[in-house]
Amino acid sequence: MTTRRNLLLGLGATGLFGAGLLNSTSAFAQDMQFFRIGTGGTAGTYYPIGGLIANAISNPPGSRPCDQGGSCGAPGVIATAVSSNGSVANINGIMGGTLESGFVQSDVAAWAQSGTGVWEGKPAVDKLRAIASLYPESIHLVASKASGISSVADLKGKRVSLDEPGSGTLVDARIILGAYGLTEDDIQAEYLKPDQAGDRMRDGAMDAFFFVGGFPAGAIAELASQQDITLVPINGAEADKTIADYPFFAKDLVPGGTYKGVDGDVETISVMALWVTSADQSDDLIYQITKALWNDNTRKLLDAGHAKGKAITAESALDGVGIPLHAGAERFYKEAGLLK
Repeated sequence: MTTRRNLLLGLGATGLFGAGLLNSTSAFAQDMQFFRIGTGGTAGTYYPIGGLIANAISNPPGSRPCDQGGSCGAPGVIATAVSSNGSVANINGIMGGTLESGFVQSDVAAWAQSGTGVWEGKPAVDKLRAIASLYPESIHLVASKASGISSVADLKGKRVSLDEPGSGTLVDARIILGAYGLTEDDIQAEYLKPDQAGDRMRDGAMDAFFFVGGFPAGAIAELASQQDITLVPINGAEADKTIADYPFFAKDLVPGGTYKGVDGDVETISVMALWVTSADQSDDLIYQITKALWNDNTRKLLDAGHAKGKAITAESALDGVGIPLHAGAERFYKEAGLLK
């Protein structure tokens, strides 16, 4: 009784406790499938996007049918977005069984699956599989206006946060520093989430921080509304060489006006955000989840729920996927005519 009561309370907290859910306790218990999505820090882009997708793919046992105004998710699935340290942590969670899926930068996914790059010396995550490519993740280098930083080279000797261990941002920040001839020894490196780094910047104790994610990022937007910031460009020969050395990077642009006080377009580079899982997940489950991701109801939720939601489209679902697709996702894309 206690277990069932706690389960129902948990469903209520996620907004999935609806009419008809309790029609059959035995069917409820048998057909239910929990599906966790590892995201990132709550101030980033992964977390709110993860919440939208979790709601979209959820369809608890006993829910009204989609065509009757009910859930249009995968049958029996109850999905939740889980805050985490980001890409590396999400892969480790999938490997360790604490997550069924997660959002991961395309570069980190490719390295992990092949056991190369930052994953060299660790066991390759050869069962890592893609569900979909979601949207471009722009590399943000945010500096306080007072710091005088206007280029990556200006970071030398400055107090700079590279994000937390386990994050894809930390991986990419090291690559960017290296492209400009810098290492962590050349800066006063700290390892904080972007909201924590923003707090330090407001207090005058941080000069700059890196963040990789879709724009507008909540932590940066909040910071820009409270103090003057500079969005430092990542461009020129150094950026071109980085793209040549690491083909999963692409040129990108943060439009002027995205953040208060940053009126002009800012050149940078980006990677793709992938939704990944394990090859061990059921083919039928991942097929149903992929199908739910791309239905018309999900389209409405994504378009209305977040500025980056509009960039998540079936037409770009296979862009920048540098690892194998899960067999269930592959089946859907072939049926939908998106994959030969």
